Amino acid sequence: MAELLRTHPLQAWSTALERLPDTVGITAEPFVAMAVVRLGAAASEALDAALPTVPNTWAQHGTGRAVWLGPDEWLLSSTTETPEQLEARIRAAVVPLGGSVTDVSAQRIGLRLTGARVRDVLAKGCSIDLHPRVFGRGNSAQTLLGQAGVVLLALSDVGDDFLVLVRASFAGYLADWLLDAALEFTPTHDS
Repeated sequence: MAELLRTHPLQAWSTALERLPDTVGITAEPFVAMAVVRLGAAASEALDAALPTVPNTWAQHGTGRAVWLGPDEWLLSSTTETPEQLEARIRAAVVPLGGSVTDVSAQRIGLRLTGARVRDVLAKGCSIDLHPRVFGRGNSAQTLLGQAGVVLLALSDVGDDFLVLVRASFAGYLADWLLDAALEFTPTHDS
């Protein structure tokens, strides 16, 4: 049987995204292992990781992130483990305590938005207040962006670095939407 090659859902958009100016940089993030964990208050101790307990926040842990999704639910990612390794490691820690883990690595695609105008681009299709004094590093939100459901993470305190996690099936739509929303900040040959 032929070996299947993994291709990024946004491969067809890579050239258009690369042409954007630095003020509205949009980059398709590489694949990362992701898992949703459901467990009560013992989750942090069981996983030996500092899971955020404040709603709509995220925390760096080891080689990934932990995003608060609900009172007993987190999205964990790892850049060094395979999806199978991440799920197995978490399963061994949380199942004995009545928790559950689900591999969602293929569910979401990450888009990194950087630059001085990315907050303006996001504001065109996102109804939450993205000002850094309200939505700074460590904050996250499950929201709509251009009518697509996303998980939005603020990666800086100055409002110029965000990670958008979107369902893989909506990634192309959202890339098109972001390219259109960034158009006014993109210099033309006439400028």
